[in-house]
This record gives sequence, structure tokens and C-alpha cells, in this order.
Amino acid sequence: MTIKIEMLRCFAIVARRGKLSEAAQQLGRTPSAVSMMLKQLEGHLGEPLFETDRKNKLSALGEFVLEQAEHELRQFDNTIQAIEGFAKARQGQVRIAAVPSVAGSILPQAILSYSKDFPEVKIELRDMDSASVLRELARERVDIGLATANLSGSNLHRQELLSDAFGLVCAAHHPLAALARPLTWEDLTPHRFIANALSALIPASASQRLHELSLLKVHNMTSLLAMVQADLGVTILPEMTAKLAESSGLVFCPLADASARRQIHLLRKAGNPVSPAARELERQIIATVAELQPSKQITTARSTPRKEEA
Repeated sequence: MTIKIEMLRCFAIVARRGKLSEAAQQLGRTPSAVSMMLKQLEGHLGEPLFETDRKNKLSALGEFVLEQAEHELRQFDNTIQAIEGFAKARQGQVRIAAVPSVAGSILPQAILSYSKDFPEVKIELRDMDSASVLRELARERVDIGLATANLSGSNLHRQELLSDAFGLVCAAHHPLAALARPLTWEDLTPHRFIANALSALIPASASQRLHELSLLKVHNMTSLLAMVQADLGVTILPEMTAKLAESSGLVFCPLADASARRQIHLLRKAGNPVSPAARELERQIIATVAELQPSKQITTARSTPRKEEA
């Protein structure tokens, strides 16, 4: 006969209660069923667990079995609780990598709403550029990625999350800022242009030409905005990034080219099982974007960027 966890639980409750009837009531069984289970356990061990039939005094073997049984029961109950909590997304950990503009604008509200329903789930968030997000996903260091994924044939599951318009960022006193209309690529041609990794993603030939002729390329967002502030040139950024960048004296000017947009995707490694906690957070991120997008239409009005791919 194999000792089952139900036997150990039955014995431990009887030992602590000291009365068969009270233990049977707690277990939701009849006294005869509890007595039978104890006899099976004692028969397997070959020694009595109680010194008397009244079950109020343990034998030496009973003392040892009780100590071991309670340790095993605690371990078993904690394991079951962890499994059930994980399955219902109440516990676990979710690792997210996101471009800074999404990390600073979408995720705060999404995580706030998520944490109200799943307060015990641990969340680890790292912001980085899109290329780094893709690398972290490929290495399975994160569960969810929020970035631009233009690579074809990648082993990633992707879902388009939102689209963000590019626009010119320049000093408020710059001549382009005074034009009361969306800017064309021809408008930008006479001016010094500072290239960056985000604007380099725009496929338009006029944009690519601007990047080829640029004598200055800056990767860090804080440094890029400082260069624009210092009148070293103008640059192009997604509106979400420009508005998140808190830098006084700069303005965001819409482009006339409606195709100059950045797509942000919700990403995860294809073929990998998704934990319930991560699945629920994905749903919350999608719901948050759906809530924010109607009220966040891309406008043609100029706006001041607020401060660090973003």
C-alpha cells in the first residue's frame, strides 16, 4: 500500500484534535471512514500511532509521523496554492521590454489597472530601443515586447498595437515652426538635419535622402533633443516620443506625408507557452490602448515636446 497525502492529513487532524468525532467533522467524513483510514496507515507502518483507542495520546512513532506529516502537508498545500494561483494569474512574474515612449505613456495605466485585479503578480519592466527589445525576446529574457518589428520571417508572434505619426522637432524660433501647415519633405531640405535611429525607419525616398546627406546622427534621445535645442539642426520623431520628451523651447510640427508613421507591435516569442499572468497583462495593454486611442487622435496643431528609440 502507498501512503497517500489524504492519510497524512487525516492522521494529523486526528492527532491535533484528540477526538475522532471532531476530526471526522473537520474532514467532512464519517468517524468510521476516518477510523478505517488510520487503521490502514498503522497497518502499513506495522506499529500503532496512538497509545490508546481514544486517540488522545500519540505513540513515539505517532510523534515522529505527525512532525513529518505536517511538514509534508505544508509543502503540499503551498505547492497546490502556487499552481492554482499561477493558473488563475494571481501569482507569477511577467517581464516586459518596451520602447520608452510606450513605457512612459501606455504602460503606467495598463499596469495600474492590471495590478488591481492581480496584486500579487511581479512585473519587471525595462525600456530600450526596438532592436534591443527584439534581442531580449529572442533570448527569452522577457515575456512581452512592445516595439516596432519590421523584420520579416522572424520567429515572433506580433500584433499591431498602435500607429504613431512622425513629425518635425525643432526650436520654437526656427523658421519651419512658423509655417501654419503640415511640412513637406521639400520644406526640410534646405535645413540642417540631425538623423536618429527612429527617423531612419521612414521608408519614403525623400526621408532616406535626408538621412544620407545628414552629417550628424544622434542615438541617445536626451542628447538628440539637446542638439536641436542648441540650434544644431532639426530632427524627426514620432509624436508620442516628442510629447514624452520634456524639453522646453522645442515644438512638434506635423508632416504632410501621411505614410510617415511608426507601428508599435505587441510581441512575444512564437511557439512559447504564455503564462496566465502574461496573457492577462497582454489583454490589459490592448484594452488600455483601445481606451486611450479615441481620445488621442493625431492632430495637425503644433505642440511642445515634454523630455528619453523612445
